[in-house]
Amino acid sequence: MVTELQHRMQESFKEHVSEDHLMDCMKCGFCLPACPTYLITDQDETHSPRGRIALMKAMRDGDVVWDGSVEDAFDVCLGCRACEPACPAGVQYGSLIEETRVAIQQVKPQHVVAKSVRKATFDGVFADQGKMTGTVKLVQLYQKSGLQKATRKIGFLNLFPPFMQEMESVLPAIETKKKRTFSAKPKTTRVAFFTGCLMDTLFQETNKRTIELLEWLGADVQIPAEQQCCGALHGHSGELEKGLRNARKNLDVFDSDDFDYIVNNAGGCGAFLTEYENHLKEDSQYAEKAAQFSRKMIDISSLFVKLGMNARLKEMKSEAHSIVTYQDSCHLRNVNKVILEPRSLLMDAPGFEYKELIDASSCCGSAGIYNLLQPEMAKRILDLKMKGVKELQPAKIVTSNPGCLMQMNVGIKREKLEHEMQAVHIVDFLYEAIQKQS
Repeated sequence: MVTELQHRMQESFKEHVSEDHLMDCMKCGFCLPACPTYLITDQDETHSPRGRIALMKAMRDGDVVWDGSVEDAFDVCLGCRACEPACPAGVQYGSLIEETRVAIQQVKPQHVVAKSVRKATFDGVFADQGKMTGTVKLVQLYQKSGLQKATRKIGFLNLFPPFMQEMESVLPAIETKKKRTFSAKPKTTRVAFFTGCLMDTLFQETNKRTIELLEWLGADVQIPAEQQCCGALHGHSGELEKGLRNARKNLDVFDSDDFDYIVNNAGGCGAFLTEYENHLKEDSQYAEKAAQFSRKMIDISSLFVKLGMNARLKEMKSEAHSIVTYQDSCHLRNVNKVILEPRSLLMDAPGFEYKELIDASSCCGSAGIYNLLQPEMAKRILDLKMKGVKELQPAKIVTSNPGCLMQMNVGIKREKLEHEMQAVHIVDFLYEAIQKQS
């Protein structure tokens, strides 16, 4: 007997999940060895891209009954999109998993608490940069007032789940002062900086260093006012329309004609930003704006390379005394295809020897807020990642995304390696490496 929920869920899948995209899958299995959840679950087909696509089609066709196991198959997906480069048919898995989560979100019954949390998150903090700033100021007060030390000392944090304790322990110290180190070169390139929500609050020092390094390389950096969260978190959580609301606001404040590049320094944000063009191609008011915006979007390591940072680094080249390695941001690698640029910068960095991390291209388990929603799976994925880290023993693990940065520091702390190594954002790594030579 088909229940009302089953019927509504099937209709939602028909409405939101593209049948054409589903039919692109040839079921060849090339995606399987690229999928972290397939590997970590002992090759459970349900937790593979091929298996999930089969479930999407079965839901659309009414061949399976919607229940917790079906929902879990979709929830456990990291959304890392490592399956896309591996797919010979070019299946648009990222679009399919976004559409699936939208379909589920439209119909799934939710408790009042869950609804309230989602509304506060997607219509509040991540829809208004002012609210994000206010929230982070509370975190800063927590750090600076002595409350953080007190809660740790009395064991108050023990009341929270272990994964939340770990994330609290690696929160960056939020600073407000900036000391300029490098002099700006004559301006040759016009750049608009997409500051991001987390990067401009929790990691504002990294943003300041980003601007300083770009100016050192001859960029005229402008920061358009009233920017909002890129919308990636919304898109990955079944709230795509709310993410596109943010996208339209961003397109309104970025006039692409005024800039040679629009740069970002967070891999996860960069992927969604470059896909504004795809998401808004049917929007007559914003399609052209979105296409131009996406074409000019560039990640920070790629822009550093274009502006000649490698040559500047080589001029400073000194004897290597420490190992540096790189953990890919999944979306930067799999969506934006940025692989060599950050590695080339690390290879040329003075005072370091670059060595490739084992399985650097595989996800660390952060995946936006995946490590908060799926802590056990995220832990298993991170534990596997840390095996390679311990074998390599680098002094610095460089990342290009704030979530990856915090996740890798969780792994370092969990393995009690914080006195031997550190995870750092690529901007901070380069800034400090150059600063030592100045």
